[in-house]
Amino acid sequence: MSSRVFSASRSTCRRYTPAFQRICLSTGSTGSSDGPSLESRRPRRIFSGIQPTGIPHLGNYLGALSNWVALQRTAHPSDELIFSVVGWHALTMPQKPKELAKSRQDMLAVLLAIGLDPKRAIIFHQDHNPAHTELAWIFNCMTSLGQLRRMTTWKSKIATARNAKDESEIDESQLNAGLLTYPVLQAADILAYRATHVPVGDDQTQHIELCRDLADLFNRRYKGKTTMFPLPQIIKTQTKRVLSLRDPSAKMSKSSPDLNSRILLTDTAAQIQSKIRSAVTDGLGELTYDPEHRPGTANLLTILGAITGQDDLQALAARYAGKGHAELKADTADAVEEAIKGPRAEFERLRTETAYLEEVARDGARLARDKTDGTMAEARVRVGLA
Repeated sequence: MSSRVFSASRSTCRRYTPAFQRICLSTGSTGSSDGPSLESRRPRRIFSGIQPTGIPHLGNYLGALSNWVALQRTAHPSDELIFSVVGWHALTMPQKPKELAKSRQDMLAVLLAIGLDPKRAIIFHQDHNPAHTELAWIFNCMTSLGQLRRMTTWKSKIATARNAKDESEIDESQLNAGLLTYPVLQAADILAYRATHVPVGDDQTQHIELCRDLADLFNRRYKGKTTMFPLPQIIKTQTKRVLSLRDPSAKMSKSSPDLNSRILLTDTAAQIQSKIRSAVTDGLGELTYDPEHRPGTANLLTILGAITGQDDLQALAARYAGKGHAELKADTADAVEEAIKGPRAEFERLRTETAYLEEVARDGARLARDKTDGTMAEARVRVGLA
C-alpha cells in the first residue's frame, strides 16, 4: 500500500475544521434495530456501499458517509469494515460511459477525502468483484415478483429521474428489469461477504428486510453442516433525512434535475450560500421546528443541528427568537462551509492522483475477493453447480 495512505480515525478528523470533527467523531448509531449495541465486543463484519452517480451531496454525507467514518473510529479492532463504490447499481438508470468512469474514480477519492482509511477498511469497486453479480443471479432465481413489487424505492427513484410530480404518473411498462431487481443485487452485495451489520437510513430498511428474507430462505432451502448466511442487522444512523432545498417534500437527491436542490461536497462557499439563501421555507412568523407543517424550515434546522451537534431542534429553533429565516439561512450556510471545506480540499488533491487511486482500488478488490471466494465456492456446491 502506498505511503500516501493516511490514518483516518481521530488523527484524520483533527486535520479538518471543528465542524467536520464534530460530525466525524459524533455521527453514528447507538445500536442496531434488532441486535447488540455497537459497544458489543462480538466481532462484526460491516458492509455498506454508495453509487458513483456524481459527487455526493450533503444528505449523503450527513446520512451515510460521516457515519462510515464514525464506525471506523468506534469499531472494535476485531470488527471488519467493507465499503464499496457500487457501479453495477448505477446502471439501473441511464449513464454516459465516460461520465460514469470518471464518477467511479471521483467517488473513491471522496471516500478517502472524508477520512476512510484503506489500512483499516476494505475500500473497493463493486464491479471489480464478480461475486456480487453471480450471487445476485442465484438470489434472483429465489425472489418472487410479488416481493419486488412491494419495494417502495424504485417508483420514487424513477419518478425523481423523470421529474414526475407523483408516483402514480409512472408507467410500469417503462421500468427496466435492473431497477426492479436491484434490491436483490443489494442483498448479494451484503451476503457475499456474510456481513453481520449494515448501516442504512430509514429508506433502505425494506431492502435489508428482503436481504434477511433471502438469507433465511437460502439457509433453509440449501442446508449444509453449518448455516450459510447470517441475518444482517441494521445499524441506523442518528442523522435525520436531509430534504431537497427546493422541494422539502422530497429527500435531497443527486438525480433531481434542479441543481439548487442539493449541496455538493465540491460546492464553493459562494455556491453554498446561494443555494441555502434560495432554499424554500415559509412566510410564517416565529421560527419553530415543525417537520409536518414547516418542512423547509425544519430541514434547515436539521442540517444546522447535525453539523453543530445539537440534537434538540426545538431548542435550536428557540435560539432564533426575534430573528427570521435570513439569520437561520446565514448560520446554516456558514456551518455547512465550515464542515465541508476540509474534505473538499482533500478531494481536489486526491482526484488528480490517478495512480494512487488505482492502487487503492486494486488492493481493495483483492481483499474483497479474498472475503468472497469461499462463500461463492460453498454457494455453488449447495445449489448444485460445483
